[in-house]
Amino acid sequence: MTALVDVGKVQGARLGRMDRVDALRGLAIVWMALFHFAFDLNHFGFLTPRQNFYTDTFWTGQRSAIVSLFVFTAGLSQAIAFESGQSWPRFWRRWAQIAVGALLVSAGSALMFPRSWISFGILHGLALMLIVTRCSAPLRGRWLWPLGLAAILLPQWLAHPAFDAPWWQWTGLVTRKPVTEDYAPLLPWLGVMLWGCAAGRWLLARRSDVLAGAVPRGVRPLASLGRWSLTFYMLHQPVLIGGLVAWRLATG
Repeated sequence: MTALVDVGKVQGARLGRMDRVDALRGLAIVWMALFHFAFDLNHFGFLTPRQNFYTDTFWTGQRSAIVSLFVFTAGLSQAIAFESGQSWPRFWRRWAQIAVGALLVSAGSALMFPRSWISFGILHGLALMLIVTRCSAPLRGRWLWPLGLAAILLPQWLAHPAFDAPWWQWTGLVTRKPVTEDYAPLLPWLGVMLWGCAAGRWLLARRSDVLAGAVPRGVRPLASLGRWSLTFYMLHQPVLIGGLVAWRLATG
């Protein structure tokens, strides 16, 4: 459903890794994994009563919160990467890993959900949002905040049936959600990433201790997990689904 991707690994010399940002990413990863585990249990009939992950506000609200946390943290990471002087070649190398991950997610979902496969999920969305945010990062906060707000509001203003066509759904200007297991279009989520980037640049300029401070010992595992977010995302569902399939076969 979602991914928490370390899209802003700091490569520059001025800033090192920031455990608090990594821990925030790790928190979202754990939440995502628990959400997916519940989804998988429901899919294989282990939950009673059956849950509706597509319309029940308890589940749809969690999905929105998880995606928001992922994307906002990605914006924070882009601000850190920009302030660290991350080069474009380094950016494109990390971007390529995310793009390949998106293709693998599409292929895997097509095998498991042929009628609702993921054509533009969170990794696809992140790959596109990252390019826009990277180009926008040099802007001052007074521009990033309103740009983010505009990106969030545009789907309410410009939605049109023409964008419901499969080749335009990536914009987010649709009038009805496509039939898919995961959908994270450019709009409105770009606005959340831009806000994360704006918040990151503001904090680094005025309160860098908020991002760079130490984390409590009990939170350190989350920070470690957050550094391997893409790897975790690509592996966790095959492991969860494989375990449930094995359990079903073992128990008849």
